Amino acid sequence: MRAVQVTEFGGPEVLVPVEVPDPVAGPGEVLIGVAHADTIFLETQLRAGWGQEFFPVRPPYVPGGGVTGVVRALGEGVERAWLGRRVAAFVTGSYAELAVAAVDALTVVPDGLDLLTAAALVHDGVTACGVVEQAGVGAGDRVLVLGASGGMGTLLVQLGRARGARVVAPVRTAAKAGLVRELGAHETVDLTGTDWPERARAALGGAADVVLDGVGGETGAAAFPLTADGGRFSAHGAPSGGFAPVDAEEAGRRGITLLGIQHVRFGPADLRRLTSAAFAEAAAGRLRPVIGEVFPLERAAAAHTAIESRGLLGKAVLRG
Repeated sequence: MRAVQVTEFGGPEVLVPVEVPDPVAGPGEVLIGVAHADTIFLETQLRAGWGQEFFPVRPPYVPGGGVTGVVRALGEGVERAWLGRRVAAFVTGSYAELAVAAVDALTVVPDGLDLLTAAALVHDGVTACGVVEQAGVGAGDRVLVLGASGGMGTLLVQLGRARGARVVAPVRTAAKAGLVRELGAHETVDLTGTDWPERARAALGGAADVVLDGVGGETGAAAFPLTADGGRFSAHGAPSGGFAPVDAEEAGRRGITLLGIQHVRFGPADLRRLTSAAFAEAAAGRLRPVIGEVFPLERAAAAHTAIESRGLLGKAVLRG
């Protein structure tokens, strides 16, 4: 089958199309014909060698973890009813034409939801639903969303608005501002100015009950003081190269609940529950992933380049 491998740590050019043996479904597993593979910023960081303490991958490897497609073959002990079903799953190595998944890791893609849209929700929809749940976002909350124009940020804006929160989004361009306002942000703030924290504070009406930090680094650090006493600060992303350096002692003094990447490492039951929830919201038209571009599998390097350029509105998805 066709696949894409990371041949060594480095830039997008280390993503190389290869031919590898077809995988075979073992007991309790299914073989999925991959229609689309999700791709997220984290995969560009892992490809470059970042995050070994959290994600110990070694080249050569096939990157990616989320797929949608149709079940083509069944392993021993799997009910025949799974054959031909449209499913989503987390797998090891999704940049490929075929993938193997345990049957208890599958989520059925509901009628009325296409496989491309479902693929865009496999990672980001799960994480976004989990983040707003854990942060307790609710009616009347003032919510600051960092990274609001990205794959997950666009979902956080919609979920926050749907829960009755006031959503404020710092962004870098007019196009990104227009997008997040269309999705439900009440106000946007120009992130390119050094005074953006003061303007964000004014837009929030004094402070944020919840900060959803999908950026990290200096931007996340500058957002932390905007958190209200007794509020919640969720540092779930680090595309800047590191998570926001937050003073845990100050957070404790101010009664701020800190949530990090360890809180979005869900077990199998929660993964299925959150995936089903995201799919149901999308099928009902209440949640719309923003897909900036769909790349054929062999152009995975171009997809990574687009993600790293920060110019893509929404997310990139690979076509199997």
